[in-house]
Amino acid sequence: MGMPADVKSLKAEAAEMTDRALEALLPSVDTVPASIHGAMRHSTFAGGKRLRPLLAMQAAVAICGKLPPGIERLGAAIEMLHTYSLIHDDLPALDNDDLRRGKPTCHVAFGEAIAILAGDALQTRAFEVLAGLDSPPAATVQIIGLIANAVGTVEGMIGGQVLDLESEHQKPTPALVEAIHRAKTGALIRVSVVAGGVYAGANADDVARLDRFGRNAGLAFQIVDDVLDMTVDSEHLGKTAGKDLATEKATWPAVFGIEQSQRDAAQLIEEAFAALEPYGSRADGLKSVARYLIERKN
Repeated sequence: MGMPADVKSLKAEAAEMTDRALEALLPSVDTVPASIHGAMRHSTFAGGKRLRPLLAMQAAVAICGKLPPGIERLGAAIEMLHTYSLIHDDLPALDNDDLRRGKPTCHVAFGEAIAILAGDALQTRAFEVLAGLDSPPAATVQIIGLIANAVGTVEGMIGGQVLDLESEHQKPTPALVEAIHRAKTGALIRVSVVAGGVYAGANADDVARLDRFGRNAGLAFQIVDDVLDMTVDSEHLGKTAGKDLATEKATWPAVFGIEQSQRDAAQLIEEAFAALEPYGSRADGLKSVARYLIERKN
């Protein structure tokens, strides 16, 4: 099944806006020290799907009916954080992967030391960009706080990575798998949605609704990722397939099986949609992106 036309155009628009912003916001390869800027750009422009900026943009549309000016900088900052996490996740000490999005991982191309520093640099640059967002100061501070929390150790991305590392070669339980997924991947997806809404002027009720949507969509996304790892080959996946099984990772299909996993993902998306009821047709873009998340093939 191909991607629906509306998602295709929304995705293309978000990717183009995000890439343009990243191009302007990241130091050029000629800027000293050139090695680290080359490494940052190698991983940032390695062909990511730009799903998180897309979610931020469509959440903003759900709140205010259109794309607010400057939101691509928010999307770019989130993408820098996502890329930093991938660079570090691929390192020999963590997942030890040499392929990402069909290209050599950062440490394979630039060496381990530069890869570690490139991840660090993308994280700090992201917060510098967030601090300069074109939103009211209170909204900017709220966005920085939300994103820092989502990247952190308590139910955030880094905490999820630690749980993931420590759970290898143990028998996964449903509670553990859910905790890992909600934190490691889900937290950044959830906060992309919420931050996009806040940028567009979301109030406390809007934030709660977007948080509920993002929480469900984020978990669904990771469940589908697990299923794809078990059912699609490396060439189509763009990363090493079957790796979860080989390292006995705590994945959703390992606990629930593939068919139940697919049903769970579909159910989560339905629950996510319920949170968007008050926004009517303004949330159509966000809904179609969420549906794409569980129907994608890579």
